Amino acid sequence: MSLAKILWVDDEIDSLTSQILFLENKGYEVATKTNGYDAVEYVKENIVDVVLLDETMPGITGLQTLQQIKENKSTLPVVLITKNEAENIMDDAIGSQISDYLIKPVNPSQVLLSLKKLIDNKRLIAEKTTSAYQQEFRSLFMALNDNPDYNEWMELYRKLVYWELEIQKSDSPEMQEVFYTQKQEANNEFFKFISKNYAKWISPKSTEAPIMSNTLLKYKVLPHLEKGKPLFFVLIDNLRFDQWKAIEPLFAASFRIYEEDTFYSILPTATQYARNAIFSGLMPIEIEKQFSSQWKNDDEEGGKNLYEEEFLKAQLKRAGKGELKFSYTKITNNQDGQKLVDNMHNMLQNDFNVIVYNFVDMLSHARTEMEVLKELAGDETSYRSLTQSWFEHSPLNQALKKVADKNINVIIATDHGSTRVKTPAKVIGDKQTTANLRYKHGRNLNYEEKDVLAFRDPKEAGLPVPNVNSSYIFAKGDIFLCYPNNYNHFVNYYKNTFQHGGISLEEMIIPVIRMGTK
Repeated sequence: MSLAKILWVDDEIDSLTSQILFLENKGYEVATKTNGYDAVEYVKENIVDVVLLDETMPGITGLQTLQQIKENKSTLPVVLITKNEAENIMDDAIGSQISDYLIKPVNPSQVLLSLKKLIDNKRLIAEKTTSAYQQEFRSLFMALNDNPDYNEWMELYRKLVYWELEIQKSDSPEMQEVFYTQKQEANNEFFKFISKNYAKWISPKSTEAPIMSNTLLKYKVLPHLEKGKPLFFVLIDNLRFDQWKAIEPLFAASFRIYEEDTFYSILPTATQYARNAIFSGLMPIEIEKQFSSQWKNDDEEGGKNLYEEEFLKAQLKRAGKGELKFSYTKITNNQDGQKLVDNMHNMLQNDFNVIVYNFVDMLSHARTEMEVLKELAGDETSYRSLTQSWFEHSPLNQALKKVADKNINVIIATDHGSTRVKTPAKVIGDKQTTANLRYKHGRNLNYEEKDVLAFRDPKEAGLPVPNVNSSYIFAKGDIFLCYPNNYNHFVNYYKNTFQHGGISLEEMIIPVIRMGTK
């Protein structure tokens, strides 16, 4: 059986006999045609894996033949072979979706390399990726056990995301299993690291801490404000670093990426805490103190993120930026998104534009409730794919493209990530205990200590004290917290859903990206 079926189209095909024999000796089956008309008819009636197509032929040209082939077999790879190096010819060819091109005179090795790229690409990538990851596995394992600091943990997580995406391309279930075992081990070690260091970071006496939610604007956004050059700060709720990597190419098409960085979400990794901390520049306990009427605890009625603009205004004033002209826009539905698109040019009059986009968080929650979304986003790979598809067709993408040719800066960030939960753990509490699956606060909580990081005094975690004797617990790794009542139903319903609020690499180490116009 041949490796692949090749159609070689050239009006001087007799001169290529030696090259055709070379390919046949390598295991390829080669059919030949001397003009575009015959080539188009052959493709219609026969199975062909790759077409090698001469650009200059009598009758219809190579580019015309290419167009007709694509009309019949849009996914068929075509390699254009040409003497002409003119830029317009290349542009036309690329625009017509050629898979590769070769400049005459071509030698057999060049043709073979092109065929391997097109036909054996996936297999070769899989083999190379597997080999490279096997080599990297040991160094990652050693790094995990070498007491990494917060900067090294960010770098380690970036490497894990890189390998996750590479292994995804290889489509090797065995390697994926090995990788996920290693990532689980990484999350176990990360939990120990956070348990040991988190309280130190947020202590008023702290001398060293990573950039966190409450210091994000101070260190990563406000220094880039310039008069006469609008800055757009876009916060996409619940965007993991791997999801950013999925949509990065769409941004890169319109913008030049200057800096790709990460920071740490505060605990709980939940919107009402992390996002309010971002816009206020304060820890939740400080927000409650300074904005007592605006802050609401989990068990209180009313919206928990209604005053972000007010918090932002106060932070700008404290930073000496109170004179800046700024706008704050929150998008929660498609109608709001379309209004954003229409209003983008008006925003260019402002120094600072903040856009909060809620879609990814809503997707995560909807996936829990809707069977069809569980199918569409069954695992991390499909979750990333769905995020990419959303952004590509979203009003947010349209809005940013609208001003991509203007002299602007854009910073993309998020408030927290999410993790796919797999392991249930029982928690017992009173009626006031919060319902979140990744963290809880309440009085007299009963739990397995190995499953959570507990703060019996919420102030140590920079959190308000809702009630006397209230404590907070944060789930580690892929654990989700369940009540004993109706336990089995609860476990089955929430297992393998994406949740946030606890301690994992995916929830806590999150992207902040700075870019500008090309």
